[in-house]
Amino acid sequence: MFPNIPKGTRDFSSIEMSKRNYLVQTIRKQFELFGFDSIETSSIENISTLVGKYGEEGDSLMFKLLHSGNFLKKRIFDFLKKIENNKNVDHIVKFFTEYMSNKALRYDLTVPFVRYVVMHQNEIIFPFKRYQIQPVWRADNPQKGRLREFYQCDADMISFSWSLWEEIELIQLCDEIFTQLNFPIIIYINHRDVLGGLVEIAGIENDLWKNFTTSLDKWNKIGRDLVKKEMMNKGISSKSFDKVSFFFDMEENFYNKKKHLTIALQDSEKGKRGIRDLSFIYKNIKNISLQNTKLEWNLSLARGMNYYTGTILEIVPFHNRSFISIGGGGRYDKLANLFGMNNISGVGISLGLDRIYLAMEQENLFQTISNCSSKVLFINFGNEEVLYAYKIIKFFRRKGISTQLYPNTDKIGKQFRYANKNNIPFVISIGKNEINKNKIKMKDMQKKTEKEYNHVNDVVNLLMKKL
Repeated sequence: MFPNIPKGTRDFSSIEMSKRNYLVQTIRKQFELFGFDSIETSSIENISTLVGKYGEEGDSLMFKLLHSGNFLKKRIFDFLKKIENNKNVDHIVKFFTEYMSNKALRYDLTVPFVRYVVMHQNEIIFPFKRYQIQPVWRADNPQKGRLREFYQCDADMISFSWSLWEEIELIQLCDEIFTQLNFPIIIYINHRDVLGGLVEIAGIENDLWKNFTTSLDKWNKIGRDLVKKEMMNKGISSKSFDKVSFFFDMEENFYNKKKHLTIALQDSEKGKRGIRDLSFIYKNIKNISLQNTKLEWNLSLARGMNYYTGTILEIVPFHNRSFISIGGGGRYDKLANLFGMNNISGVGISLGLDRIYLAMEQENLFQTISNCSSKVLFINFGNEEVLYAYKIIKFFRRKGISTQLYPNTDKIGKQFRYANKNNIPFVISIGKNEINKNKIKMKDMQKKTEKEYNHVNDVVNLLMKKL
């Protein structure tokens, strides 16, 4: 049987890994320049840690793990005895799921991070700034840009007090990352309190808030009419929808939107608080300025995660607004409460490594990235020549020049073809001739020129300039 891999997962070639590593290095460098420290959390979490934090859809997409070994056998045996006389299929499925599993693969990096903070609160110095670059898993329907296993790159700040300068820092961080990647972006911004104010004036009951935001978040994906239909199916009246739909269609700039909303939300304390927060961010971002980023108020942005409480952000490519988001985030002030730690506020940004890769591939932004980490190949003439060359190979590596030795004495032409196929830019030949003359012969594979050098330092200096 021909081998394959599970649906929604993928392997990466060395060429793809060169590009992915470039992205990770760029993102990590900026995370660290902005003062974030690296941590890692377990791939497996207790289900109790994850369930109820992402909404119904999130809970349904969680990869739950069955108990294993003899414990699983015992559980199955006990389970079958308990359901022997039960004919209710839904009850059996629910009971089976709860009985057979108490662990799951992590769904995102934010909830495990807050769990980590609560567990290590006595060791952490607050405000705490951390970053993580790790895989997460979702049992989603696989399609382009939507995998079941994918990498997130998160940067979060958590403290016992909060400041809107944290949001400004995150926007600046994203701007710097995507400037370094030469990839212009739009950051959509909104505020949960502004949405809360609109819910108030629309007369939508509190227990329908989640239904409202879940459907609203699809505004730019499926359009006004389908959003309205979905909301009505979830119990939100046509009259309520019509009271606020005007705001989600507005294409005006921030200040005109603010003017309309200030009037509409004048009796909503929640709504006014959201407008104040966004005004502070806009005013100060304008004074600091952004390089490769446009900040845009998108009133239909709601984001699906249940834990957001304040500002919310979403990132899309500037030249392709219809592309799926490549990142998002926001403020979560009550998430730690669910783990028994009160009065702590968090805000963060999450970048989707796989989606950034896909978007940059579409825009041909990886052209300057080498497909091979090796910069120099040493030709293998035999044991005696290799032993002589090895002193130079070690010297190159200590100088930070990625160097490899061809492993056996194949024909010289085959060894040069290997360098060509792997885009190795320089090939060094040290045969008996070169040893007798105390020379180093190096070929520039791109220019197809070959030259002899007297000293290893001359070669190193030349390589350091060119690589």
